[in-house]
Amino acid sequence: MTASWDCIIVGGGHNGLVCAAYLARAGRSVLVLEARSTVGGAAVTREFAPGFKVSAGAHHLGQFPREIITALQLERHGLKFAGRALPTVALAGGGSPLSLDEPGLRAAGNPDAQALPAFLAQMHRFAAVLYGVLDAPPPRLGTGALKDTLSLLRLGWRLRRLGRRDMRELLRIGGMNAYDLLQEHFRSDAVQGAFALDSTLGSNAGPRTPGTVLTLLYRLACEGAAGRDSRLVLGGLGGLADALANAARAAGATVRVDSPVAGILVEQDRAVGVRLADGEELRARTIISNADPKTTFLDLLGARHLDTGFVRSIRHLRNRGLAAKLHLALDAEPVFAGLARDLLGARLLVAPSMDAVELAYNHSKYGEFSEAPVLEISVPSAADPGLAPAGRHVLSAVVQYAPHGLRGGWTAGARQVFTDRIIATLERVAPGIRGLVRSAQLLVPEDIEREFGIRGGHWHHAEFAFDQFFMVRPVPGAAQYATPLAGLRLCGAGSHPGGGVTGLPGRNAARRLLEEGASR
Repeated sequence: MTASWDCIIVGGGHNGLVCAAYLARAGRSVLVLEARSTVGGAAVTREFAPGFKVSAGAHHLGQFPREIITALQLERHGLKFAGRALPTVALAGGGSPLSLDEPGLRAAGNPDAQALPAFLAQMHRFAAVLYGVLDAPPPRLGTGALKDTLSLLRLGWRLRRLGRRDMRELLRIGGMNAYDLLQEHFRSDAVQGAFALDSTLGSNAGPRTPGTVLTLLYRLACEGAAGRDSRLVLGGLGGLADALANAARAAGATVRVDSPVAGILVEQDRAVGVRLADGEELRARTIISNADPKTTFLDLLGARHLDTGFVRSIRHLRNRGLAAKLHLALDAEPVFAGLARDLLGARLLVAPSMDAVELAYNHSKYGEFSEAPVLEISVPSAADPGLAPAGRHVLSAVVQYAPHGLRGGWTAGARQVFTDRIIATLERVAPGIRGLVRSAQLLVPEDIEREFGIRGGHWHHAEFAFDQFFMVRPVPGAAQYATPLAGLRLCGAGSHPGGGVTGLPGRNAARRLLEEGASR
């Protein structure tokens, strides 16, 4: 049967839509197949209680590159912002909130007011070097190809341009744990705790885990590409997904929802199409999977089409999710102790110290949820009142740690106990909030796995770590968006450079495909 499309993209999450838009703009015929009734994957807005809407997964758009917004003309296609340049504020029970910038620290008489600018300046220089790695497909080793050699030379040149002192420092700290680095630079528990949370958010790690400095640099690199402008999308992150879908359609792509893919068709050792759950078969020259690597290779493709060693590597890929999401429908505006009302829409952190983050992580090692969870909080209705009925509000919190595979299982009783612990944590920084709760929804990794089709419920599809990063992400043999099977490509968060709402895996995958002309 003749191919009907140049490319079929499996999964209408934000990376799949970015990939589709870039390919369609280059003249490729593209079909996006999304299993659910709405596009966006976990970056979607939904109603979780009558009249109350919230971003289901991530809630801020602080790592999405300006270059992609401009290139795809997303604001022309409906992307609007309810808030920009959102500050980060550390909350502490019994203490005053602390704005994590130099003026905020200086006004509070914090001992780290002088240290913060120098630390951030150096880390931003390092992050800019790292972004040069994230911004393009990784090179292959040992090929002798000019493109791969030049890529490695560019990386070496970026390092050299740092200067001898910064280059040595980057090499020293690159594999460190965040705990030791932050101890070197700061004295305040609040400042240390905030950076420790940023170094571990969404990952299977605590601040003492080796490699968490890399996680922090990754976050700062993506924030730099976004202009260090943390934004709140009007109507929730579903507004980003809708704008991406509109951009893809305007470029000529077709986006189909309610079209779950059951399998990838293989003929003569090449991917040639997909089979939908209803039995329909669709053909394309190239199949691009936005699903996580385990779902792609083990479920949709099947191990029988792959080498035994490659299958073993995929099975051993670490993808255990540890982050939960709590949504609260509130009958009134929450009041955080000491927080100015104009900061209610800020990015609010509850991470009292590095030890508090580490202790919260310790429970997850043994299949338990945290006794005292750490939180990243958003009250999006403060800037976007359309998310809740008049006079009411929504609160959304990323909660760590809540392990996939909880010992004893995520029973109704376990969910209630953990929800109560999270609300008790909120009560310490926002007295009286428990009495405002009209409805609560807790999404644990098993829910994320079931609802969004992500194996392990890991928001990044695979753990972000040195052995699952750059030219070995997700595993050797599938590290440059290609796979061992001809005609099958990757574009999801499990591929380079990693997770977060960045669009980089999708954009890079499209660029690599266009460079190779593989979709023709």
